[in-house]
Amino acid sequence: MTHKPYIIGITGGSGSGKTRIIHELRELFSEEKLCIISQDEYYHPRERQVWDDAGYQNFDLPEAIDDSAFTNDIKKLINGHEVRKEQYVFNNPDKEPVFLLFKPAPIIIVEGLFVFYFPEIRELLDLKLFIDAEDVIKLKRRIIRDAGERNYPLEDVLHRYEFHVLPSYKAHIEPFKDQAHLVINNHTSYFRAIEVLAALIEVKSKKIID
Repeated sequence: MTHKPYIIGITGGSGSGKTRIIHELRELFSEEKLCIISQDEYYHPRERQVWDDAGYQNFDLPEAIDDSAFTNDIKKLINGHEVRKEQYVFNNPDKEPVFLLFKPAPIIIVEGLFVFYFPEIRELLDLKLFIDAEDVIKLKRRIIRDAGERNYPLEDVLHRYEFHVLPSYKAHIEPFKDQAHLVINNHTSYFRAIEVLAALIEVKSKKIID
């Protein structure tokens, strides 16, 4: 690879479907063609997170993220270097963290809640995608993910959604929707969007590799 990789930023509210879309794209392209790096692996340790008045730690604030480390690792990938990072397991005692290896590729997808919020990350993006969904759909997906996959009690999930997720979305995520090059409405299905993204990745990667 002799040319600068093409950087795609994907953001949207919690439960909008970012992760599912990312998984679909991962299935379609090899690591040699597509690298995906997620903000979810760059949370500060739990002891550094902010506590709300009800005694809950708030992971839905920009300051919950180690944006400096995230930015530096994105730049390493852009410059052709591999990145090794310990997996963040979201306080799930049943999940043993492993070390993740991110390899440089012609196309790099940078995914997360605040990839448009941080200017040092936003300026690296060649294409900005915003994934949108109705609030009730996002809440349903959040319950399935946090209660089922991350071992959070339902009461915690509902509290965090009302007092952390929604306020953060309105303040730190939705205001950047107008800056997106493309908005994908993921209320029911995202398969047409996947087709478009896959075609774009194929074309861009071919140009960079050639």
